[in-house]
Amino acid sequence: MSERLTITQIMLLLGYAVAMAGGQLIFKLAANRATTDGTLTDRLFGLINPYFVLAVVLYAGLSVLWVWILTFTPLSRAYPFVALAFAITPLLGILIFAEPLSTKLLIGIGLILCGLFFVAG
Repeated sequence: MSERLTITQIMLLLGYAVAMAGGQLIFKLAANRATTDGTLTDRLFGLINPYFVLAVVLYAGLSVLWVWILTFTPLSRAYPFVALAFAITPLLGILIFAEPLSTKLLIGIGLILCGLFFVAG
C-alpha cells in the first residue's frame, strides 16, 4: 500500500464520510418519530420505525464499504477522513433541523478540517 492516497481512494473516503453524516440525519429522523410515552419497553420498541431500519441498513452497508476500502488503503491514512462526518453532520443538522449555530461549533469544525489537512494532506 502506498503512502500517498489516490484520487479514487480520496473520493471513496469522502463518499464514506458523507454517507456516515447522512446516516446520522436518518437516525435523527428516526428519533423525531420515536414514541416518548409509555413504559420503557414501549419507548424502546417505539424507536424502531422505517427511518431507524433505513439507517441501520445504511450503516451495515457502510461497514462493508469501510472494510473493503481498508483492503487497499492504510488505516492511518483512511481514518482521518471519518472526522469529516464530525464536521458535515452538525452543518447538516443546522440546515435541515434548524439546530443552533455557534461560534464554538464553527471553530471546532474548522479545527477538524485543519487536522484532516495536516494528517491526510
